[in-house]
Amino acid sequence: MASETILTVAALAALYNVVVFCIYAFDKISAREGGWRVRESTLIFLAVTGGGTGAFLCQRLLRHKTRKPPFRLLLPCLFVLQSAVALILLLAPQQVLSAAEHLIKLMPSH
Repeated sequence: MASETILTVAALAALYNVVVFCIYAFDKISAREGGWRVRESTLIFLAVTGGGTGAFLCQRLLRHKTRKPPFRLLLPCLFVLQSAVALILLLAPQQVLSAAEHLIKLMPSH
């Protein structure tokens, strides 16, 4: 994988996490002011689909969703998991690509 591609993917992931952080922050402000809220299922979806770091940072920095059961465990776990995956992809992209190609070859064709 070319280094430009890795940097592009990393930049997109960082941007996505900034957006997720902002959505969580919007929900926190709305909670304080009694305004329109973001559905919990949407917040969880955003975290699971790559925004775990942004969600976790907002949870810690703004003290948002710290007592809700699905968020108390889910966000720290997603942060660790997604950070580990990102680190592996950044440190060993060629090995990950080779492993993925090998798995694809092992899959039965239709």
